[in-house]
Amino acid sequence: MNIYLDTSVLIPTLVREAASDVVKAYLTTRQERLISDFAAVEVASALSRLVRTGRLAAAEATARLADFDTWRAATSSVVDLHAADARLSLAYVRRFELMLRAPDALHLAITNRVQATLLTLDRRMERAARQLGIAVDVPQTN
Repeated sequence: MNIYLDTSVLIPTLVREAASDVVKAYLTTRQERLISDFAAVEVASALSRLVRTGRLAAAEATARLADFDTWRAATSSVVDLHAADARLSLAYVRRFELMLRAPDALHLAITNRVQATLLTLDRRMERAARQLGIAVDVPQTN
């Protein structure tokens, strides 16, 4: 089974959070990981936000990005963005009952295109994925 990792499960692998142990344990049991270039952009943006808010020093964020790049290259397959992903994410966002933000819709569109299972900690994205018929898994936190 291919799993597509969204940003909500990537950040806890880099920064200590409540879900860090659960996510890391989950990922040790799965080998076919897919990480999009878009998710990599969001990871860098999230670390930048932590620097801006003073939760992380710039040097530490740079080191975590280097770790992420190495880990991503060694343990996952890169998923390129396609124009069709943007068009499908637009259709998803226009479905107001899904209550999706644009970045989440793009992750769902990519997951749909590559026919993977979405791995997320985001409950809204989980619900939207289920409504769209996209396979989804959530590492169980207590």
